[in-house]
This record gives sequence, structure tokens and C-alpha cells, in this order.
Amino acid sequence: MWQPKMILIDLDGTLVDSVPDLAFCVDAMMQRLGRPACGEAAVRNWVGNGVQRLVRRALTGELDGEPSDTDYDQAYPLFLECYRANTSSRSTVYPGVREGLDFLSTAGYRLGCVTNKHSEFTEPLLRDFGLREYFSIVISGDSLPEKKPHPLPLLHAAEHFGVQPTEALMIGDSISDVRAARAAGFAIVCLSYGYNHGGDIREAKPDAVIDSFLELQGLLAEAA
Repeated sequence: MWQPKMILIDLDGTLVDSVPDLAFCVDAMMQRLGRPACGEAAVRNWVGNGVQRLVRRALTGELDGEPSDTDYDQAYPLFLECYRANTSSRSTVYPGVREGLDFLSTAGYRLGCVTNKHSEFTEPLLRDFGLREYFSIVISGDSLPEKKPHPLPLLHAAEHFGVQPTEALMIGDSISDVRAARAAGFAIVCLSYGYNHGGDIREAKPDAVIDSFLELQGLLAEAA
């Protein structure tokens, strides 16, 4: 874990707080459907499994809710239309992220971004905030047949870099990241400030929990 040859990093809730834009578009979608707004606090607990799952949660108000096909087929295009125009309008890079990425890049770590966000939103979001240049590979939720918590995206990145899973580290914020890392044989460090459906990420038992990307240098050096 502590001398990884590759580090993969989640996007939403880890690098970028994207909830303000997601919540704006969820509420715009609901308004066009003639339904009450959900609000940012609710959306903050729903993100992390891709926009399709987010729309289903908004329509039902439940993490595992399943709306009717008719409701979903009407709502999903409305959300996409809004989010395409508002991918990074209100979102922000978390404090310490740029400094942490600068350290990892300068130290020679091979970096990849692995997210469940669709590629049509992932790439613009990374570019808009000047983060795309840090990553040699970006794997989005629709890049492969499976997405997190399935291990395939992580194993695909390891194969891309020619790295064994035992030589790899995942950095994320949710139980989905922990499950994917464990299934792939990666070490996993989580940020305390992420979404994780409102739960404490420590309960998922990652290898370490940090409050900021600024702590990465010390964490890696301390256990070297």
C-alpha cells in the first residue's frame, strides 16, 4: 500500500464537490415534471452510483427505489439536458486537491481517475477544473461493461499500467470505492469529507482515512 506503483482516484466526493450542479439539475428535472424539489441535502446522500441511479433515487426518494419505467423514461432525458449545460457551473475542487495531485505527479506516481460518472460528463468536468492533465487514464462509468463496486475498472487500469493489484492504491470517499478496492486486491484510502450516502466512511474499514489530500505526502512517507 505504502509504496504504490499506481494510484487511482475517484472523482465525485473525492476530487470535486459536484453536488451543487447535480442538485440543481435534479430540482430542475423535478420542476419540469411538476413534482416538489428534492434539495441539495437529499441529493448529497444519493450521489455516487451514476446519474441513472441518481434519477431513480430522486423520483422515489429512496436509495434503492425503483420508479416506473414511464416515470424514469420521462425524467432521465430532462436531467441529462440540464446536466450537459451545468456540469461544472456550481461545482468546486475540494481544498488541498491540487496541491495533493501536484505532489503525487512530481513524485512520479502513475495516476488514473476511476469514476461512475458517464464519460460525457467526466471529461468536461476534469478539463474545466484543469485536472485532466494529471491522469494518464480516465475510466468512467460507461467505459467498461462494469463499474464500481465491481473490480473491473480498477483491474483494467492496473493492466493498462502493467501493475499488480498488490502494488496499487485506490483513493476514494465511499463504500463503493472500498468494495471495488477490496475485490480488486488494492489498498484503499478514503477522504472523510465525501458523500458515502451520509454514512461515516470509517465504518467501511478502509486502510486509512484522511481529511485532506494535503495529508497524502505524510501518509505515504510515514509508512514507507
